[in-house]
Amino acid sequence: MSSLTNLKLSYNNLTGEIPATHRPIDVLASMGSLTDVWLHGNKFTGRIPPAITSSAALRRLWVNDNLLVGPLPESFAAMANLQSLQVDNNRLVGPIPKLPIEEFSYSHNSFCQAAPGLSCSAQVNALLGVLGGLNYPPDLSASWSGDDPCSGSWLGVSCLENKVSVINLQNRGLHGYISPSIAQLVSLTDVRLGGNNLSGSIPSNLTRLASLKTLNLTANNLGPRFPSSVAALGSSAGGQTPQDREGGRSGPDSSPSPGDDSRVVKMIMVVAPVVVVILAAALAAFFVLRRQRKKKNRRNQVAAGSVVVHPTDPSGQGKAIKIAAVYEDDIKSPAGGEALGTTGGGGEVRMLKSGNLVISVQALRRVTCDFAPENELGRGGFGWSTREMEAAVISSKALDEFQSEISVLSKVRHRNLVSLLGYSVEGSERLLVYEYMPQGALSRHLFEGKKLGLEPLSWKRRLNVALDVARGMEYLHSLAHQSFIHRDLKSSNILLDDDFRAKVSDFGLVKLAPTGRTPVTTKADVFSFGVVLMELVTGLAALDESRPEENQYLASWFFGIKSSQEKLRAAVDPSIDLTKDIFESISIVAELAGHCAARDPHQRPDMGHAVNVLVPLVERWKPVKDDQEECLGIDLSQPLLQMVKGWQDADVSAVSSVGLDDSKGSIPARPAGFAESFTSADGR
Repeated sequence: MSSLTNLKLSYNNLTGEIPATHRPIDVLASMGSLTDVWLHGNKFTGRIPPAITSSAALRRLWVNDNLLVGPLPESFAAMANLQSLQVDNNRLVGPIPKLPIEEFSYSHNSFCQAAPGLSCSAQVNALLGVLGGLNYPPDLSASWSGDDPCSGSWLGVSCLENKVSVINLQNRGLHGYISPSIAQLVSLTDVRLGGNNLSGSIPSNLTRLASLKTLNLTANNLGPRFPSSVAALGSSAGGQTPQDREGGRSGPDSSPSPGDDSRVVKMIMVVAPVVVVILAAALAAFFVLRRQRKKKNRRNQVAAGSVVVHPTDPSGQGKAIKIAAVYEDDIKSPAGGEALGTTGGGGEVRMLKSGNLVISVQALRRVTCDFAPENELGRGGFGWSTREMEAAVISSKALDEFQSEISVLSKVRHRNLVSLLGYSVEGSERLLVYEYMPQGALSRHLFEGKKLGLEPLSWKRRLNVALDVARGMEYLHSLAHQSFIHRDLKSSNILLDDDFRAKVSDFGLVKLAPTGRTPVTTKADVFSFGVVLMELVTGLAALDESRPEENQYLASWFFGIKSSQEKLRAAVDPSIDLTKDIFESISIVAELAGHCAARDPHQRPDMGHAVNVLVPLVERWKPVKDDQEECLGIDLSQPLLQMVKGWQDADVSAVSSVGLDDSKGSIPARPAGFAESFTSADGR
């Protein structure tokens, strides 16, 4: 494998030996010719092997969305050809090294600092040393985040007066050794590491811990020789040392006296009846609660193999839907929703709201011939569709995405975001129910239209698609009650309805934007939007290895041609009727695409700017106002803030021009859902 140059295994449920699922990725270190490594979206564990930095040819390393632990190797800074490093959404710890590379994403980890080049505090460095000795357990790596162990919820760590005083990691199945760096936590009074599988010797520098009162290292595999100074500390301070493992220390003091026996007998006589009473009360309470739960489940019984659907309105019950099925042995209940009860199959059905429609899974299988391949319309990033209804079958790795999609779409509602109508959890099967988008994904029309016999998208329709997507992302970033990052915006996740209006879909990778960093982290979506604009202009996919090497990556190639009128004209999708006005519009969109895909995230605009650029272009081909706009009295093509301002201006104008008796019938009706006032806080 030493001559391998491209390793692209992203978003797979990997099996086998090279590399195996749920195994470290050390094998990469032996592949010296690698230029591109895409391992994102899997479940790799362990550390990023420092030896991989010796691969001089490596240009792109994407290991985001895994379960990697440990610090980032500082030797990344010495890689001359490295252009892109993506490590976000793992459990990495320690400081973020300052790297001289163009693209470096590292959010949603457990780093001690928020920005590169900053060091960790002394206490955190000592605790990270302890963590390293324990081989960076995933649960501790996820919990030990930030630069102050006394201000967060660091698992097993307690503080007194902002100093670490207790480390309690008993019975956690830990492997590794006790790192000498534990002695740097000079305020420790209590260390409990018993009941694990620790090996090696016990650090002799534990004697430096002058405040230490309890030391429990029992039931481990530590070395047979216990330092006498530490043993003395354990004996004098009432601590438990490995010699206590078999029930007591050897020596004269270990034999109980007759007086001790009599005290033990008396204590048993007093305690035993109390314990019996407590156990009886607990058993009685258990059976009462169990009976009540069974009664509630019988009242709410739902047939096995059912899907709960929440129609958007009474007339929506006949609407075609999208079904997403996931197979996994274990699942946590997604956030939100109200339990209906246990199905006959042992699963649980949950509803978003009351008044839901129940659809039999067996009926879905019948109309789709058990999701037969011949009924397939097309595959997207989230699943596959059938002629009767759009259905998505997701592999077991998508459990987190399943929960994330429910959580996000239960909180947001926008006409340019696909609507989640309901969901079901039934045993090992999970179902999501969406509104149906009959024209499918934008990617089908751009890249497969000729093969599928589809009518080419006109420039007018492409502009509308761009504006619709920009509006949906603007809402997601800054106008919803919380700020979200989509993280997977692409043409296959943009769906079209019968009128070719676009909605953003697939929210399985959405993350809540971290407080204080939203303007930067949302810029990843802005970059993706820029690439979508390039695809709309050229009709080319973002990545196509069948193209010549210089334009395999659309974004890199597009930067070289967008500023030249001649090159840009030659790059435009041949199916577009290229008039003078249309080419002027394309030139503006090309400039916006370059701006959105700028290498420096801070130079990328927000989505509100993209909306403002696209609105005047759409206005040139704007159709007659539809009934909805006439009814609301609002130009729906404007950005949201301008729509609100226009409504307020119309309100004031109408009040000033008519008498009070006639004003009710003259002022345009307030759209449903608009507040009495609108402030910048509402936009956030």
